[in-house]
Amino acid sequence: MSLLSRLGGDHLVTEVKKDMTINTSSKKVKSTDLEVRLHNVLVEELKKPINQNQELEPLIEKLTEDFLGEEGKHLTFEEKKQLKHDISHELTGYGPISPLLADPSVTEIMVNGPNAVYIEVNGIIEKTSIHFRDDLHVLRVIEKIVAPLGRRIDESVPMVDARLPDGSRVNAIIPPLALNGPTITIRKFSSVPFTINDLLRKNSLSENMALFLKAAVESKLNIFISGGTGSGKTSTLNVISSFIPNGERVLTIEDAAELRLSQEHVVSLESRPQNIEGQGEISIRDLLRNSLRMRPDRIIIGEVRGAETLDMLQAMNTGHEGSLGTGHANSPRDLLARLETMVLMAGFDLPVKAIRQQISSALDLIVQQARMKDGSRKITRITEVLGLEGDTIILQDIFIYKEQKNISTDEIEKKFMTSGIRPYCIDKIMLAGHDINDMFKEEWV
Repeated sequence: MSLLSRLGGDHLVTEVKKDMTINTSSKKVKSTDLEVRLHNVLVEELKKPINQNQELEPLIEKLTEDFLGEEGKHLTFEEKKQLKHDISHELTGYGPISPLLADPSVTEIMVNGPNAVYIEVNGIIEKTSIHFRDDLHVLRVIEKIVAPLGRRIDESVPMVDARLPDGSRVNAIIPPLALNGPTITIRKFSSVPFTINDLLRKNSLSENMALFLKAAVESKLNIFISGGTGSGKTSTLNVISSFIPNGERVLTIEDAAELRLSQEHVVSLESRPQNIEGQGEISIRDLLRNSLRMRPDRIIIGEVRGAETLDMLQAMNTGHEGSLGTGHANSPRDLLARLETMVLMAGFDLPVKAIRQQISSALDLIVQQARMKDGSRKITRITEVLGLEGDTIILQDIFIYKEQKNISTDEIEKKFMTSGIRPYCIDKIMLAGHDINDMFKEEWV
């Protein structure tokens, strides 16, 4: 076995040589002859069979040192160090963005072509000084990400969703669809999953809200997390999923596997897109239908966005209590409207009242998540679904997040508070052995 095959496959050989010698049409960025020769030498060496236990990075560093000892005498110490650093990332990582992937403070990486790399830190987007050599350089990084997953990207398949080994979500789109050049968007996830203490430390919710959600999950209430893109829905879903008791069988269903549950008895399912011939697709709906035959105690869907919504609601209504999921919406009321629309996507001509009856019977709580102006993520509402009255689903806020201006101090006051209404679901929670009366007693109306 060659070292090159361990680094991503022999198909990368010609691309390494090729992209080192081609310029971008806009910036005319060209690698030096020394870089080209060093890459070619390393590629040839990496083709050779090696000991299976051979460490990769020390070998690459030694080969680079030997080459620079002969060919790089005119370089300064800093230039040699930078060259070794770049080549190591190129061969063992993902090129120029490798340091960003290793930085725990970076939560999102956006490559808008070879000369525009942006990152998100603490909810704020900023441009970096990092750049790729050309479009082919970006394309090679994309292929290195998707190749181990059996995916491909080219003009016939110019868009792809994938994930990194650490679970980070990757979306890539290339010309002719992307006019700025190959574009990569990476949503990073912490190597250590968030806990409820992390959310409390970040002031994403109050202690009472955390205790209430823990009691709700353990009492098998059906919960949906609603929010916009980048609002933290998946992180919150991961956190509240940790409250599921260890003895239950949990099935997770996702487009790209992101959830990391700490329980022992977890089965993770991932959908599959169609192949180049337009066949072989396994949808979320297919997985959900199959999961019902797998004896689940809980079903967790990473995100509902289509016809699978009908099957999810039916599962919640037929004995699979305590199920969880997320959906894109700007408010709990908007989520209900989206769920109605997605149920209709299943292809059945159902009366609106029947759909709303299904939704109101299935859902117990909606947790609304939002990204604030300062970049922080907060749970702005925990809303209870009370049922159907006429043709309208009745909602009741249990907890809310308020920002209001103090007239005397002229400062913005931010606080989590109860709505002052005793939840209807508190009886079910108390039957499960949780006494949470105290957090509502003072504000009952």
